Amino acid sequence: MLRQRALFEHFTHDASLIPMEIYPLWQRQFRRLGARAARAAWYQSGMGMTEIAALRARIGAEGPLSTHAFHSTADSREMWARKPHKKALEQMWYAGELATAERRNFVKYYDLGTRVFPPQPADASDEDAAGRALCDLAINHMGIANTGEIRRFWDAVAVPDVKAWLRDSNLVAVRVEGADGRWQDSWAAPDIESRLAAVPPMTSQIRIINPFDPAIRDRTRLKRIFGFAYTNEMFVPAAQRRWCYYVYPLLEGDRFVGRIEAKGDRQAGILQVTGFWPEAGVRWGQGRIARLQVELGRFARLAGLHANSFAPQDF
Repeated sequence: MLRQRALFEHFTHDASLIPMEIYPLWQRQFRRLGARAARAAWYQSGMGMTEIAALRARIGAEGPLSTHAFHSTADSREMWARKPHKKALEQMWYAGELATAERRNFVKYYDLGTRVFPPQPADASDEDAAGRALCDLAINHMGIANTGEIRRFWDAVAVPDVKAWLRDSNLVAVRVEGADGRWQDSWAAPDIESRLAAVPPMTSQIRIINPFDPAIRDRTRLKRIFGFAYTNEMFVPAAQRRWCYYVYPLLEGDRFVGRIEAKGDRQAGILQVTGFWPEAGVRWGQGRIARLQVELGRFARLAGLHANSFAPQDF
């Protein structure tokens, strides 16, 4: 029996959880990314069609399996080398033949796409219509964006397709001032004025932002609008990192005021700040420190912990 799922996992800017109502529009992306993975040297598994079919057949017979259930030897000892069966499983995952059934401790369990995804509706959009619908959704989420930002939101539509969609749209042409004072032509949703009027007044509350938050995932847009340069350094070798392994941006009102690294000690039940980097020109007085302490307490409660006191001079 097919489980009722509100989300499915696939690739946009990264592995992402996507609302299931997007699934009928995602067939173009399965074809596009499946073909790309099949061509890419990174995903050339070296396995024959019979071997790949055997992987799929085993999942069909046994149910969801992780890559650890299979055995093959890597053809390289490089740090990021993937074993042939892992490459083959990922190729099928990109193509939608396999899907993420669940994750256990971050480990992906693959199942047949037909057992994870709902049946395609009879009136599903064709590829061009699906691309236009994805552009509609992108601008609806962002409100204001330029052509490149609309394309990057799903990373599922080419620039010429976005431009063709724009010619037929009823978007409002606007100009947006960036953090550096330069203006750039952009597009806004037709109801942008009422959206802006409904925005609540800014507060001085500080929020810890997840590095994968959709609001900041487009680093080019983040830098252009907010003047905040951010890199997720999890996959950067330690010696080359500017900050640390997992650093959270700090948002105060409508500007970013710093970065923080915090680690949980489950045994002690505490959240400890282990790194702090203020933005240039931002003064961390007692009021701002107190507001960050409140946010650290909220953040710690999310993990069932208590936050230690924070003092910028310790870093």
